[in-house]
Amino acid sequence: MTRLAPFSLRLTPEERTQLEAQAGSMPLASYIKSVVFADEAPKYRRQRKPPVAEQQLLAEVLARLGQTRQASNLNQIAKHLNQGTLIVDPDLEDDLKRAVAEVAWMRATLIQALGVKS
Repeated sequence: MTRLAPFSLRLTPEERTQLEAQAGSMPLASYIKSVVFADEAPKYRRQRKPPVAEQQLLAEVLARLGQTRQASNLNQIAKHLNQGTLIVDPDLEDDLKRAVAEVAWMRATLIQALGVKS
């Protein structure tokens, strides 16, 4: 097995003294490895910031939501559908097709921006 380059850790004199005291008779490097690689060692996850491209896609979806009345229109359609008063004419059919296309675009864009595998 090839050994990698050594890892350097800068400590204050107080930190070094404390570490040596905790290590006892164990070599310092062995003690540090035993603590760092212990099964119960805490695992920290860095919070991932979305790349700029992903932020732009999310902003575009939000902007599109703000510019359209699709959500309100779909709500009204559902209301009339539930009441049994929905009359499907060519205008409504066009609105529905546009709404479906908008929702499909938003879904695809959100999946892409969030890095979700479909």
